[in-house]
Amino acid sequence: MECITWFAPILPGKLEEWKSLDAEMNGPRREEHARSRKRMGVTREVASLVQTPQGDFVSLFHEAEDLAKAFQTLAASDDPYDVWFREHLVSVHGLTAEMLAGPIPATLFFDYRADG
Repeated sequence: MECITWFAPILPGKLEEWKSLDAEMNGPRREEHARSRKRMGVTREVASLVQTPQGDFVSLFHEAEDLAKAFQTLAASDDPYDVWFREHLVSVHGLTAEMLAGPIPATLFFDYRADG
């Protein structure tokens, strides 16, 4: 299993849109989101709001067997939910499908695990 943490900016003036997106993913579109992540092979996804003097960010954690394949699946999907989700990635974060299809935008430096 692979996992990665990374940050995405919340563009200026887009915090309320990000919160609305999160509310939809956790509310009326929860099942669609789960199906999307299942198609991607994502087993865990965590998003946390981080507010700094430099602006707002979302801290993300993703876990999957093959993270590159997971992001490529999302980038290329024509599923209506995935299209809707990608539109918000562009609007809220400035992230395009091309960015998702490329290398994962983070490099793992440290991974501590308490085994047993």
